[in-house]
Amino acid sequence: MADRIEIKDLLLRAVIGINDDERRDRQDVLINVTLYADTRPAGESDDIADAVNYRTITKGIINLVEGSHFYLVEKMAAEIANLSLLDPGVERVQVSVEKPGALRFARSVGVTIERGRDDG
Repeated sequence: MADRIEIKDLLLRAVIGINDDERRDRQDVLINVTLYADTRPAGESDDIADAVNYRTITKGIINLVEGSHFYLVEKMAAEIANLSLLDPGVERVQVSVEKPGALRFARSVGVTIERGRDDG
């Protein structure tokens, strides 16, 4: 499927990490999500009912991340993917989660995953 909806550079604050300060203090996380969906019905009808509601998905991601206490960016990415796949129009999703400044001398560190509705 070639159609993509991209949510770029969603900057949120979350408790994430394994160190004491990471468990206590919120940190920036940078999130990018690519939703793979067939956008032709919405493109033909110009009706929101035929579209993937990326605003609703983004609000869900914000609520999930800002209320989370994950230890690993891998877990955060997996939960964002699961949430995105709840929308019936989303067939696959790619999620990148980065922690800016987490490593000395590196601008950022992160993980990118891809999940599909049919994955086991």
